[in-house]
Amino acid sequence: MAEKEPGLDPLSEDARLTSLDARLKQATDDEAIRSGAGRDKGDDDYRLGNRVLAELIGGMVGGALIGWVLDRLLGTSPWLLLTLLALGIVVAFRNIIRISNRRAK
Repeated sequence: MAEKEPGLDPLSEDARLTSLDARLKQATDDEAIRSGAGRDKGDDDYRLGNRVLAELIGGMVGGALIGWVLDRLLGTSPWLLLTLLALGIVVAFRNIIRISNRRAK
């Protein structure tokens, strides 16, 4: 029923407005790409978590393995194993702190 009532016809969209909308969307997309807002933040956090885990496990396993091998060769069981394991843990935490401070910038 409302279709049959007389009234104003809707205005057709101006080509200038369509062009302006397209240019505005393109400029917004370009700025998002330039500033890095277009990237998925989840991927960066996932990579950072994997790096922290690798540092922690690598420091512990590396220190323990080197200490165990040196203990076997030098016959100083378990002292070099414990010392190098502790050193590996300290170095791993130092690297994790460095990584976290770099990300805070």
